[in-house]
Amino acid sequence: MEIIFCGYRDWSLSLYEKLRKKHKNMVLVNSPKKLTLKFVKKINPDYLFFPDWSWIIPKDIVNNYKCICIHESSLPKFRGGSPIQNQIIQNITKTHSTAFLMDEGIDTGDIVFQKHLSLEGSISEIFTRMINNDYEIINNIIKGKFKRRKQEGTSSKFKRRTPIESELKTLNHSKEYLYNFIRMLDDPYPNAFIRIGKRKITFKSVEFNGNTLSFSGELL
Repeated sequence: MEIIFCGYRDWSLSLYEKLRKKHKNMVLVNSPKKLTLKFVKKINPDYLFFPDWSWIIPKDIVNNYKCICIHESSLPKFRGGSPIQNQIIQNITKTHSTAFLMDEGIDTGDIVFQKHLSLEGSISEIFTRMINNDYEIINNIIKGKFKRRKQEGTSSKFKRRTPIESELKTLNHSKEYLYNFIRMLDDPYPNAFIRIGKRKITFKSVEFNGNTLSFSGELL
């Protein structure tokens, strides 16, 4: 079986290395420049997996090959960009890693596999859970152990967050809100920051025990 794996962030490259031990013929694509119809035709994959991708995939690839995207939400809710951040800021702690067969819509294709995903803790902890989920999901799909079904329920769609949206205009929010805002923007995302006079404080990490909020950061 020929497989193309598309990902570029550190967590997805760790997932690729884990999968590669089991699937020697899995080919990595880590740049949109590499993902051309000519390249895909040459490999002629049974599946293309997109657990971590930020670019539009050419329609001639989507329409002619089995392209499986893994999206961190309970689709059809939270379609679109930045699903982790858009859920955390709404204080959602339980969601899904949802694998679906891509079509020309935005996260609208038929679901083939889902696993529960906790959004509690730091981004690095969430990434670790995603790696474990995606590893199981991809292996099951390769084995043919999945059921295809239409998305059901009320849909919602969100835009990808921009770096300017990482700015906190005020600290006059609840501690829980501040905790969620800062932790959802851990590296590798554009970190949360606040401007105080001519200074800029960038938040690098945060902890909250239900009473005390503590953080580390940089003063620029």
